[in-house]
Amino acid sequence: MFSPRLARRSLNRYRRKGLDELERMMVTSAAEPGLGGARVLEIGGGIGALQSELLEAGAANGEVVELSPAYAPYAEELARERGLDQRSSFRVADVLADPADVGPAEIVLLNRVVCCSPDGVELAGAAAKLTRKTLVLSFPRDRILVRAGLRLVNAWSWLLRRSFRVFLHPARALVAAAEAEGLQLTKSGRVQLWEFVALRRE
Repeated sequence: MFSPRLARRSLNRYRRKGLDELERMMVTSAAEPGLGGARVLEIGGGIGALQSELLEAGAANGEVVELSPAYAPYAEELARERGLDQRSSFRVADVLADPADVGPAEIVLLNRVVCCSPDGVELAGAAAKLTRKTLVLSFPRDRILVRAGLRLVNAWSWLLRRSFRVFLHPARALVAAAEAEGLQLTKSGRVQLWEFVALRRE
């Protein structure tokens, strides 16, 4: 599912269009408390577009953690293009299976990630544990149209004999998992099909 072809398309789309509306809202929320000296961790970050934007806005360094190694050359290419290769890194790791392999960060991002796993709520909790300051995560809105769309995606994956499935986790459960790790909900926002929440450690 997450092939080099998809990774290359993600990079080309970002070059042409930049961040979409949801992603801009997430970056703004992550940057609001200030970025000086912050480490950014983008879990399931693909090419690392969000952490690149935060590095350019003043964060000190960043890391993309991915399950798929297909994104590595494209994330590195983007970092070089933006002059961020000395402050950005890419790692293949499973945050749930091997949490000790990933270091904590002031800012942790999960953009459209928790919906890719049946363990999305647990992933939100694991990300919260790694968060020193701000956690921002996005996920599908619980709407009839969205639920229908996700069923179609899963049906198509089944027909193609792919193991990939998408999941609609309740927003309340995702927030509760992060709050259980000491974070407090401070902001939320939505676009047509997606929503995001920002939580902070006081």
